[in-house]
Amino acid sequence: MTKIQPGFILCDLDGTLIDSVPDLAYCVDEMMQELGLPVRGEVAIRDWVGNGVERLVERALINAIDGKPDAALFKKAMPIFARLYLVDNSKRSYVYDGVFEGLAWLKAQGYRLACVTNKAEAYTMPLLRDKKLLDLFELVVSGDTCSAKKPSPIPLLYAAEKMGISPENALMIGDSVSDVKAARAAHFHIICMSYGYNHGVDIRLENPDAVIDSMTELPNLIASLK
Repeated sequence: MTKIQPGFILCDLDGTLIDSVPDLAYCVDEMMQELGLPVRGEVAIRDWVGNGVERLVERALINAIDGKPDAALFKKAMPIFARLYLVDNSKRSYVYDGVFEGLAWLKAQGYRLACVTNKAEAYTMPLLRDKKLLDLFELVVSGDTCSAKKPSPIPLLYAAEKMGISPENALMIGDSVSDVKAARAAHFHIICMSYGYNHGVDIRLENPDAVIDSMTELPNLIASLK
């Protein structure tokens, strides 16, 4: 990795800053019960998240990571999930250890911070606010802000434009193959968290610039890259 300029760092949300699976699993299983279908459980749902709630609902309906459910069933299921998740999107979720410390250090060094997620704005903003993260970011790019979601580079390039920073001088912190693909396509540097959501696959296999176990490792890592 070349030198990182102290300007712009773009953080993914789910699986990077916050473990949102407990709330997602609760809402999925409540949805399934309303539909008269078997619940899926948090273990299965943990491997299905990371591509937006629509894709999560599809996977829950077919009980698999690949494939599509019956269109009529999905049309019935999605409003149920949306209703549930508007109420229960931050009650069980929690900020990962080290996140507040890592973000505080970045801001103290003069880095400007933004957040990018595939989660819709209606869910993103209350979650960030409830977990005391919202005020740390100059910009939040949600899943419905742009015409495409990650792994498209469009949300990252949109954020770079809004922040007035060239992509080559920007760093993304994420956790999944979607983050790596988006970062590479946008010409961002990319650091991944080892603990996030990547469908059960080690994120190191996607060859990000670095992988860390906690954001408290950022000071030493970034210092070594300058």
